[in-house]
Amino acid sequence: MTDEIMMEVHAIKDAIGTKYGSDLDALFKEIQLGEARLKAAGVQVLAPPTNPASLPNTAFQRTRFAHR
Repeated sequence: MTDEIMMEVHAIKDAIGTKYGSDLDALFKEIQLGEARLKAAGVQVLAPPTNPASLPNTAFQRTRFAHR
């Protein structure tokens, strides 16, 4: 990754932190509201698997859930 990309990622992270006052509960509630708006608009929102270890041992599964 380039320094420009990392600078942009950090700027976004800092903006989110400032917007929600570093309050994770407020951020989580906003994410839930966003998901509810998407569902109301007819977008299918998929929940993460409850037990990723029980998924088939595919390349996707190994990379997506390797650190859980």
